[in-house]
Amino acid sequence: MEYTDFSIPLNLPLEGLVTDALGEIERLGYSRRSRNRYRAIWENLIKFSERKQLGDQFSGDLAARFLEEYRVSGGEQVDKPGEGWRRHMVFGVKVLADFAEDGRIERAFTEVEAIHLVSAMQNTLRDYEQYCKDRLHLRPATLDGRRTELTIFLDFLHSRKARALDQIQAVDLSEFVSYRDHLQPKTVARIVSDIRSFLRFLTMRGMLQKDLSGELPKICVSRDATIPSVWDQELLVRLLDGVDRSSAKGKRDYAILLLACRLGLRAGDIRTLKLDQLHWEDSTIEVTQAKTGMPLILPLTVEVGEAVIDYVKSGRPQTAHREVFLKVNPPFNPFMENSNLHHIVTYWRQLAGIRFRTPQKRGMHSLRHTLATRLLEKGTPFTTIAEILGHTSLESTRIYAKADVEALRSVALDPEEVNHAE
Repeated sequence: MEYTDFSIPLNLPLEGLVTDALGEIERLGYSRRSRNRYRAIWENLIKFSERKQLGDQFSGDLAARFLEEYRVSGGEQVDKPGEGWRRHMVFGVKVLADFAEDGRIERAFTEVEAIHLVSAMQNTLRDYEQYCKDRLHLRPATLDGRRTELTIFLDFLHSRKARALDQIQAVDLSEFVSYRDHLQPKTVARIVSDIRSFLRFLTMRGMLQKDLSGELPKICVSRDATIPSVWDQELLVRLLDGVDRSSAKGKRDYAILLLACRLGLRAGDIRTLKLDQLHWEDSTIEVTQAKTGMPLILPLTVEVGEAVIDYVKSGRPQTAHREVFLKVNPPFNPFMENSNLHHIVTYWRQLAGIRFRTPQKRGMHSLRHTLATRLLEKGTPFTTIAEILGHTSLESTRIYAKADVEALRSVALDPEEVNHAE
């Protein structure tokens, strides 16, 4: 998107806008490092406007010219190592543009610990968490996600002066959903579901006189709305070949990447994989999937097995931890519970100079998508692919048929035949 396309209100004083935006990110609990980064970008924008004698008004044209000065475009994909600052420039200007348009800033990543709820709201949220554990039996990862979204919701209510939960109004709910409308429909639908459950809990406990869960909008999300992101085979080879397998980090990361792209393991199951789950005598890996809670047994192929052995023997530090994969720096702990291991793919992808022809997802899950699509191209039955990926429903597997471009080409209509028929 070009920044001249943004709907930025006219006659907004630039310096005043920056002052207000800095106050908002501080209120939201941004870290000092993030605050300093935004301040630097926005102060440079002010100096640029003064130097070019463009006045003290923020506009899409000013934003576009500022980014052009640094040879950065709104839609540019920044992949080169050492040039992450360019991505920060683009995002910093976008955040200011969004704030100018609707007076709010939405965090890309929310640190729940930085949000300080009033005690009454915090206590009720804790009661709801216990209810989710005891009565709804939510998995830890699901509960963490729900806690995050509800913390954001409660902080939003507090910012709207709703200091008590019995003051929630239907208009607050619609405004909050609008506040999150920049997210993908699937994400918004999950957030709405989380809030609906929380509102029912409040009604059950007598904190709400009326059940407001029905006031939340219904978010329609098609299961087939998106096409899985798939790596070209040549790019996948370059990624794996680019890993420095002489270092401890390289040995670890190479084994992790193989588990994703050769066996299709989810990042969460790779992160929590234990030494005891590697059955060398049977050449199998046995895990209980974090997402489904179902057991999954996969063959420990020679390629994957050799990579894991190389890491365990020559790269993994001596420690009492039973997780296979540990951090490379002391105290050599396992990965954090919310880590999606995206940084591992990003690190080696950037070193290999890999750029995609079209925008797509490029994390660990995209490697899992790639395996499923390649199996489909080879004519592997859906039931077999579902078993490999640990799907509990074939509907989850059939979505990969959309990414099987070569198969679609083989049944595509010839344009000449269509014209002839007409």
